[in-house]
Amino acid sequence: MSFLDRERRECLVFQAFSYLSHLYCPTCSQEYSAKEPAHLCQCGSPLLAAYDMDALKVQFRKETVMARPPSLWRYHELLPVKKENDIVTLGEGMTPLVEMIKTGKNYGVDHLFMKDESLLPSGSSKARGAAAGISKAKEWKITDIAMPANGNAGAAWSLYGSRASITSHIVMPVEAPIISRKECAAAGADLHLVNGLIHDAGTIISHAVQKYGWFDASPFKEPYRIEGKKTMGLELAEQLQWKLPDVIACPVGEGAEFIGMYKAMQELMELGWVDSEKIPRLVAVQAESCAPIVEAYEKHQTTADNHPESYTAAFDINVPASIGDFLVLNAIYETKGCAVAVCEHDLLAEQRWITRKEGTFISPEGAAAFAGVRRLREEAWLHPEDTVVCVNTGMGIKSPEAFDVSVPILAADDEL
Repeated sequence: MSFLDRERRECLVFQAFSYLSHLYCPTCSQEYSAKEPAHLCQCGSPLLAAYDMDALKVQFRKETVMARPPSLWRYHELLPVKKENDIVTLGEGMTPLVEMIKTGKNYGVDHLFMKDESLLPSGSSKARGAAAGISKAKEWKITDIAMPANGNAGAAWSLYGSRASITSHIVMPVEAPIISRKECAAAGADLHLVNGLIHDAGTIISHAVQKYGWFDASPFKEPYRIEGKKTMGLELAEQLQWKLPDVIACPVGEGAEFIGMYKAMQELMELGWVDSEKIPRLVAVQAESCAPIVEAYEKHQTTADNHPESYTAAFDINVPASIGDFLVLNAIYETKGCAVAVCEHDLLAEQRWITRKEGTFISPEGAAAFAGVRRLREEAWLHPEDTVVCVNTGMGIKSPEAFDVSVPILAADDEL
């Protein structure tokens, strides 16, 4: 009996809180133990978490989940933390699914919804990945984590790290939103800025990890961030009474939310909780100035080329290259989805439209997702009867630089 077989058996006998079985490589299929910290496969690919689905099919019921408190951790059997005491939480989970009636009518989409991640702790969807990743770090008694970030991820991991008494070493581009930088600093993170893009920050982090022995929590070098992100998809299915939408549009930078969404759908189908014949078409939306996934999709490639230096107001998706690119593209192809790029003018115009018409100040990244849906409807890729969900990944107030306003200043004795 192999060590992995023994671990699966131990999972069945002893482990009730999590049914994490092992890690596996989606490229070469090599399996790894989940009992110790892991990063990349020996072939260089990211690792993904696997669960004992046979046991879960017998012991895990959606009715049980629905009776639990509305937290990300209501799905703990499908999450990697082995003991409840190791959970690091700030109350994350069960974000609103808001029907966007005015916007849907404007687009010509009868059933348009927004999964609003802006209400998560730290103000963005990155809280999901941080909750799972920091909880695993606590489980392993890790004292220092290090990672590059464009803004929101660094803020989330810093805040969760402070709650777990873990020191976060963060490197961000100098152009990162100032509020995210201040969140890191306020949380006590060891924050540095680099005069470059996120891949430059990643290079600095890699050298520091080798020098100081810090745990590398860079995207895809830490396999449990995706597990936290996938809870967005689990919640979405539950909020739609376990009936999946036709289309899900998500802004894509490094791609963890997108991959997590696809993983959630796969696991729900394997459990039999949703219709296995109707997987949503996944739409990856990027800014035209930084669209490596879109360019790869249009060329029918399985990996993306490194994108030249760029800038977009949707700074969280300003990612020129990602080692998870092949997973994003595979999810697009497998779901018969697509990838679409939107120009800066359109995404900022969409942010203004939705804020003024729907009363929700979405992030530039979330606005990009809506702008992508508008374009796909104009091109008839989307149909009026489709149920479409756009993911808003954060608060608009976290990127004030992206929203220009001109307000008249009155003298004390002026009148309106």
